[in-house]
Amino acid sequence: MKFIIQREAILKPLQIVSGVVERRQTLPILSNVLIDVSPEGLALTATDLEVEMRVNTPLDMPQGGKTTLPARKFMDICRALPEGAVLEVTVDKDRAVIKSAKSRFVLATLPPAEFPNIEEMRPVLEFSIAQGLLKRLIERTQFAMANQDVRYYLNGLLLEVGGEELRAIATDGHRLAYCSTQNSIKTEENQNIIIPRKGVNELQRLLSDTDQLVQVQIGTNHIRVMTEELKFTSKLIDGHFPDYQRVIPQNPDKLIISDRETLRQAVQRTSILTNEKYRSIRLQLEPQSLKVLAHNPEQEEAEEEIAVDYTGPGLEIGFNSTYILDALAAVTGDDVELRLSDSNSCCLIQGVGDTRCKYVVMPMRL
Repeated sequence: MKFIIQREAILKPLQIVSGVVERRQTLPILSNVLIDVSPEGLALTATDLEVEMRVNTPLDMPQGGKTTLPARKFMDICRALPEGAVLEVTVDKDRAVIKSAKSRFVLATLPPAEFPNIEEMRPVLEFSIAQGLLKRLIERTQFAMANQDVRYYLNGLLLEVGGEELRAIATDGHRLAYCSTQNSIKTEENQNIIIPRKGVNELQRLLSDTDQLVQVQIGTNHIRVMTEELKFTSKLIDGHFPDYQRVIPQNPDKLIISDRETLRQAVQRTSILTNEKYRSIRLQLEPQSLKVLAHNPEQEEAEEEIAVDYTGPGLEIGFNSTYILDALAAVTGDDVELRLSDSNSCCLIQGVGDTRCKYVVMPMRL
């Protein structure tokens, strides 16, 4: 096997697939990238048995064959070579020789037959969507996913297809993020899948803010997202996601409208003096006024007061400041609305006039 390629042509595909490779692997082959050279070009594949990434790039006059190379070392070599460098890669038995000008590197290979292949999937649903649309859905919800929760189904993102809508929902039990977008997806019944955290993070990294379409295939155990150059496959979490509709407050009677950036900065400054473990702040509501307060075990205090559009009775309620800040960062538009019922109820946060994205934060005991 032999191929010649420019440094820039192979570096980007290598960086994309290497994001899947874990630094510590139980199987040595999982530290390697599968290199498949054929008349169609060069295909690079990496997997951690949960997520698989495959990127294609064209080649001139390749000599076909397959091998696997240590992903990190190969990428570091390519990165360290000067711009515009041309690489000549030759594989003979269990050694690969990489030459570029007067540089020469010899890497150990592992048999390509050992490289795991995610089973072929039979799609139950296929649709196309603009990359930017799917990326924004993920960006506006993924921060609410749980991290290493024993309720494993919370360590991922629910993707729900139905009613000509695509919905993304994430929750860690203390907060919930919901976002939807219209799409002309034809399906007889709702399809629900849970994408694991790593798959979500890789997808967010791969997708671009463009109107270019990606093909999405949903199977019983996998999801696959494809462009002309790239094929991303992730296993799904097998579990029952909570009924998120029950969590979203339906008729909260107190409405606060604020400038989003003013509120975000007030919460951010106040959170400097919160208890590092609980990150709790207090919101004190009065007509046309909102106070944000915090204190910590060192008896230090912070207080911010901002003008808001509110005409209801006085109310005091506590929240985790990080959850409020994450929701405010995800909301688009200049103004934000907070909807409450009482000091023990959830807070619903959304952009004024934007009902497509909703954020729910549970209160904390004061």
